[in-house]
Amino acid sequence: MDSSLQSFLQHFGSLTNGGDIVEFSATAATSFALIAAAEIGDKSQLVCMTLASRHRPLPVMLGALAAFAVLNTLAVVFGVAIASWLPEYVVGLTVAILFAVFGIQALRAGDDGDDEELEEKSGHNIFFTTFVLLTVAEFGDKTQLAVVALSSTHVPAAVWLGATVALAATSALGIVAGRTILQRIPLVLLHRLSGAFFLFLAIIAAYQAYRAYSGG
Repeated sequence: MDSSLQSFLQHFGSLTNGGDIVEFSATAATSFALIAAAEIGDKSQLVCMTLASRHRPLPVMLGALAAFAVLNTLAVVFGVAIASWLPEYVVGLTVAILFAVFGIQALRAGDDGDDEELEEKSGHNIFFTTFVLLTVAEFGDKTQLAVVALSSTHVPAAVWLGATVALAATSALGIVAGRTILQRIPLVLLHRLSGAFFLFLAIIAAYQAYRAYSGG
C-alpha cells in the first residue's frame, strides 16, 4: 500500500514538475473513453437519474462526485487488495439492504404536497444518500476493477483523472435525464417507478450475494 501511494504521488509530482504531459493526457483520455463507455446505462447512472428526478440535482451531483472520487482513489492507491478486504457476499448483501430500504421509502411516499417536501429536503441528506448508495453499489464494480488494471500499467494520476471525469459526465447525463422525466411524469407515478427500480436492484444484489456465499 505504501508503494502504491508513493507511485501515485511520484507520477503526480512528475507532472507538476514538467513531466510527460503527452503521456498523461493520452492516459487520461483513454481512461475517460473506457470508463464512460462502460458506465452508459449502468446502475450508477440509473441511480443518479432516479435520485435527481425526486430531489434537487446539485446535492445528487456532489454526492456522486464524492463517491466516485473516493472509489477511484481506493482503486489507484490500494489496487486489487481493496476487493479482498470484504467477502463478496457481504458487499452484495449490504447493497441489497440499502436498495430495498430506499425502494420501500419511495413506494411509501405520499402524493399530496410531496413536491414541496422533496424540494425542501436537506441537501446534506440528499448528498449523504447519494454518496452511500453509489459507494456501496460501485465498490468492486467493473469500472473500479478497470481503474485498478489501468493504474497498474499507466500513470495512476492520469487514470484517476480520466475515470473520475468520465463517471462525473455519465452521472450528469443521468441527472439531466432525471430532471427531464420529472417535468413530464406525475410525481406519484415516479415514486412508484423509482421504488420498483430500487427493489429490482435489491433482488439482483441479494441473488448475487447468495450465489457468492454458496460458491464460497
